[in-house]
Amino acid sequence: MKQRKVPLRKCTGCQEMKDKRELIRIVRNDAGEFSLDRTGKKPGRGAYICPNTECLAKAQKSRGLERSFKAPVPGDVYEALLAQLEGEENHA
Repeated sequence: MKQRKVPLRKCTGCQEMKDKRELIRIVRNDAGEFSLDRTGKKPGRGAYICPNTECLAKAQKSRGLERSFKAPVPGDVYEALLAQLEGEENHA
């Protein structure tokens, strides 16, 4: 039986290549709005990050999301993403 290729993506925080399903996709749609995409199917430009707050902090410090989206990311977007990630960590 033929083995399927596992899609890999790079985390914008820690810069490690990981299985796409282990990462969270952050999407910027045509209107310029940012959101977390757990399904990986929302339309728009996507960047991937590990599901922890440390990687989000690293991505903010190294401007990883700005490079991925080729556009400035406002500070309130990072705060909203951080709140969503913390909420998900608390439920797990």
